[in-house]
Amino acid sequence: MSEVATTKMSSRGQVVIPESVRKKLGLKAGSLFIVVGEDDTVILKAISPPSIEEFDVLIRDVRRQARLAGLRKSDVAAAIAEARRRE
Repeated sequence: MSEVATTKMSSRGQVVIPESVRKKLGLKAGSLFIVVGEDDTVILKAISPPSIEEFDVLIRDVRRQARLAGLRKSDVAAAIAEARRRE
């Protein structure tokens, strides 16, 4: 079940995430969030880097997709060189 709590924003724009929510979600000092705001809604989405195992799976999938698309290492190098010329 969802944890519901209230909080308020300080004059410096800081918002305290209530302890019950932090504990339930395992949030610690330094946790990173994506912040989305629209109309009267603010959403905080906790983000964390993938584990090394998850990263390996991601890399394997990207390489497979690149092969299926016919992408070569030289194509990537050319795209990087072009992007650097634009900077």
